[in-house]
Amino acid sequence: MDSEAKAVLFDREAILERIPHRPPFLFVDRILCLDDKYIESEWDVRPDAPFFEGHYPHNPIVPGVLLSEFAFQTAAVFIGEVARGAEGVPVLSKIENARYRAMVRPDSCVLASLTLDDNLASAYYMTARLSESGRSVLRISFVVTLA
Repeated sequence: MDSEAKAVLFDREAILERIPHRPPFLFVDRILCLDDKYIESEWDVRPDAPFFEGHYPHNPIVPGVLLSEFAFQTAAVFIGEVARGAEGVPVLSKIENARYRAMVRPDSCVLASLTLDDNLASAYYMTARLSESGRSVLRISFVVTLA
């Protein structure tokens, strides 16, 4: 995986300090970039992940809902940083325009690039683009609210 060549802003331990998700339901492995409008993260899809046992056992692919969850967890890290000190926990409140474009298999490294489209009070309107080895695998727009 080419993540070794990239600068890591937050490692797994720093991520654990910022969001409530825990293994085996924590998919964000690294934060590579973060500012007030953008965040970039990576997920190393391990071949021993338990969901592969039942999701096409002889042709394992990452469930689309888990790719979406990876984007939502990345958004939670983003909101935790840009809204530091605000009350509440990031909660998904709307999903729209999800476009799954390619399958992700074991031993992949998925890159999530999220942009903040708008912020109204405690609602964060975001768009995520996920890719693996340079190919687009998901584009999704959603809203996360501090609740």
